[in-house]
Amino acid sequence: MPNPILYNKKFDELNEEEKKLLEINKKSIADFVEQSSSISDVNYATRNAHAKTYAVAKGTFWVDPNIPEFLKPFFDREKFDLLIRLSNAQLKITNSKRDIPVYGFAVQIRDENNHLLSNYPLANFPLFPVNSVSTFLKLFTAINLSYIKKWSSLFSIIAQIIKVIPSVCTGSFIRNALKLFRKRNDFILSFDYHSVGAYRLGDYMMKIKLSPRSVNKNMDKRQNMKKALKNYFQRNDFTADVLIQLCYDLKDQPINKLNVEWKNSPYIKIGEVKIEKNSLLDPRDCSNELLSFNPFESKAIFHPVGKIQKLREGAYKVSVQTRRKINTLLHGKKSEL
Repeated sequence: MPNPILYNKKFDELNEEEKKLLEINKKSIADFVEQSSSISDVNYATRNAHAKTYAVAKGTFWVDPNIPEFLKPFFDREKFDLLIRLSNAQLKITNSKRDIPVYGFAVQIRDENNHLLSNYPLANFPLFPVNSVSTFLKLFTAINLSYIKKWSSLFSIIAQIIKVIPSVCTGSFIRNALKLFRKRNDFILSFDYHSVGAYRLGDYMMKIKLSPRSVNKNMDKRQNMKKALKNYFQRNDFTADVLIQLCYDLKDQPINKLNVEWKNSPYIKIGEVKIEKNSLLDPRDCSNELLSFNPFESKAIFHPVGKIQKLREGAYKVSVQTRRKINTLLHGKKSEL
């Protein structure tokens, strides 16, 4: 293999039009969060695209002893402590019995002194439907406004969705969409989970895949997800392989083209995630619903890479800041873990 391409901040840079659209979008996010407790079926402010938490657990990342020599400086210990959230990503939190199977497996990695190293919000779908920053911002803003003003932005939403159609007509996207449809009723822990966009690994750029081992996809299909996960972890441990791909060639491993899979970059196993049975945290603890897995709170050498990823940084900041302000007024909650 050739040498990996090194990170450059130019991968993240927005042009002037995109910066202006981002400011408009941030205003719509703040407005959404301010009204989110009435939009969602909860009595606290939520982020837009807030994770509906199913379970939170403690886990361990065990480093593979056979990782390549050039990766060993990033994994200088045998194991790392993890905090893991299993969730469903939604703009609006509802008490529906059945959710769309868009699941999250968010991982927080800490050092021996309990200091945050990195956050990785992984998803059970490896691709993102929009490559154009301006189209994404216009669509996201219109969706936020539609919740606030009762679908007043319907025509704007339709116009932006039409622009997205070519991006979802790639072979990669169609193949993964059909795969997700076939697995729509499968147990949440039986899915592979992906970083979607790229992340830094020092000066390298990588994508992450978490692949569970030997999980029954038909586990407790008739129960709601929270009960199914509780039952699973009362009887089972969970193990998943952690694999990464590195960027060697921007044609085959594009940073700012998120609707196609990377090719010609072999997976490298770097370790395993393990959750022991009876490791779930108390579901009645409201602080679990306030957990943050913001990848931009990670150390800089583990930050997300790319223009679409960069948008998340601004969105996270305004969303969390507004949410903290509203929750302090509503419930006196001054911090978000």
